[in-house]
Amino acid sequence: MSFTINKQLNADAQEGAASEEAVTAATTNVPVEEVVTTEPVVAVKPVEEVIATAHDDFDWSVDKRNVTSYKEEERVKYDKVYDDTFKQINDGEMIQATIESLTKTDAVVNIGFKSDGLISLNEFRDIIGGIKVGDVIEVMVVQKEDRDGNLNLSRKQARTSRAWERIVEVHKTGEIVTGLVTSKTKGGLIVDVFGMETFLPGSQIDVKPVTDYDQFVNKTMEFKVVKINEAIKNAVVSHKALIESDIEAQRAEIIGKLEKGQVLEGTIKNITDFGAFLDLGGLDGLLYITDISWGRITHPSEVLKMDQKVNVVVLDFDDDKKRISLGLKQLTPHPWDTLAEGLKEGEIVKGKVVNIEDYGAFLEITPGVEGLVHVSEITWANTPINAKEFFKLGDEHEAKVVTLDKETRKMSLSIKQMTEDPWAGIETTFPENSKHTGTVKNITPYGVFIELTTGIGGMIHISDLSWLKRFNNPNEYTKVGNTIDVVIMNIDKENRKLQLGHKQIEEDPWNTLEGTFPVGSEHDATVVKKDDKGAIVQLPYGLEGFAPTRHLQKEDGKSIGIDETAKFMVIEFDRNDKRIVLSHTRMWEAVIEEEKQAIVKEKKADAEVTKKAVKNLQSKVEKSTLGDIGALASLKAKMDGDAADAADAAKSE
Repeated sequence: MSFTINKQLNADAQEGAASEEAVTAATTNVPVEEVVTTEPVVAVKPVEEVIATAHDDFDWSVDKRNVTSYKEEERVKYDKVYDDTFKQINDGEMIQATIESLTKTDAVVNIGFKSDGLISLNEFRDIIGGIKVGDVIEVMVVQKEDRDGNLNLSRKQARTSRAWERIVEVHKTGEIVTGLVTSKTKGGLIVDVFGMETFLPGSQIDVKPVTDYDQFVNKTMEFKVVKINEAIKNAVVSHKALIESDIEAQRAEIIGKLEKGQVLEGTIKNITDFGAFLDLGGLDGLLYITDISWGRITHPSEVLKMDQKVNVVVLDFDDDKKRISLGLKQLTPHPWDTLAEGLKEGEIVKGKVVNIEDYGAFLEITPGVEGLVHVSEITWANTPINAKEFFKLGDEHEAKVVTLDKETRKMSLSIKQMTEDPWAGIETTFPENSKHTGTVKNITPYGVFIELTTGIGGMIHISDLSWLKRFNNPNEYTKVGNTIDVVIMNIDKENRKLQLGHKQIEEDPWNTLEGTFPVGSEHDATVVKKDDKGAIVQLPYGLEGFAPTRHLQKEDGKSIGIDETAKFMVIEFDRNDKRIVLSHTRMWEAVIEEEKQAIVKEKKADAEVTKKAVKNLQSKVEKSTLGDIGALASLKAKMDGDAADAADAAKSE
């Protein structure tokens, strides 16, 4: 500062030498020893010379006393020292500040700038014990000069900026941080980490679901920063990640000591349809439903309960996937190994239906020991049977042991062998040509299956249902569950089949129908079915005939429709094929033909009468006269005309 003042005084002295007043003023400042002189003019002459050259060779290093104060190098150095006293700051810059004084609402802080700044006391609430004059704090320059020209500083923004830098760093390194849960928010909690608010989702609080968030408010916990957003400076933390990390370490330690066949104690922590999950002390294992019991169970909850402690054996484990398969039933001997010695083929056993398939059902004799009842061993009948209709899950049945193999652990059972084979005396019980009543069990497009008694049945072919009617499907004649009379037509004992007939109950009516429906006979009939080939026509006595399409045409050119009744003529009768062919067209065609025949006959009769008259006349006349000749000519002409008409009629016929 003194260096600058001297430079200014030196400049003033040289500029004031141009006037006498300046000389006088300059000389009054000279020390007494220099002022007292006998030649005062000597001091003036150099001044006049300076004035003459003031703007040509002005020297800033010379003061009023015409003395050089500093060298050039020193001047440059001290100029720099002076310039450095003016501190340069930028908006957003972090800087150290000293608290100069405190008011009721603000703290006055000095950052070495041309002016001090104010910071609200609210930004110091986190400091336990408060602040005092002389404390050094870090602040952020929000604005060097606001609208009022004041320096705007913020300790809160400085802390937030530093906190964000640290959060970004720990996110990269995976370092564990400590934070204070300050409040609850939608979907989670707000955590103060390094002075900055972060979000803790509810799903990241614990490995177990948490519903009460209030219990964590005002608690200090450890977290890992799992996600950051640079754009909005937002961070997500997780406490669950730490727990999982600890669990993972425990898992690695437990898996390192695992061996197949090792027995462990576990606690049931979850039960599903396919099994149960056990907590083995930091590591989970899965107990499949098939490894819970030697017997069949439909759900693990039938044997296990939540939080139940059980001993299990390690069946398998995967180091990479951290999966452990456990078994419970393996701790007890297999039931087949302890099967009673008295159980052998031919024995009668009782079991519960535990599984049903298309090919049969499995009966559980004892837990873990099952036998198969094949569909062929359900009944002696040779008709198809559905195992899912015969058996119901949970039902109990008695069965006979047919085969037993303890080594392969397989057993076949039979229900039908519990009774005597009805086919053994089939010839006596159901001889051929005998009549019986049975129940319709099944209907197919080609026939009807009839059960005569348990295990004995046969089939009626569709052609053996009726003598008179033809069916497209047997269900047009009967339904499942109906009773029907049958005749035993044939016995195939080897293949356990009976050929049955229903129409054979009565005599064949076709033997007597030929006299009732001869060819050319006419009958009233109704069209019941119709297609492109023709129509089925209902005749008297329940008989049906067939009329080809061209024989359905009426005299007006139209065709007879369904449910229409008309006259039909029998044009074909086949007793062997049980077929009657009818025609309506022939009916009106025959009438026309009769009319034509009547006309021809009438003309022939007239011709005969005329011929006879001519002969009579010729015999009576012995001699011809001119008048007779004329009469004969007229008669001959009439005869020729009658002959011509008769010829035309014959030709037409």
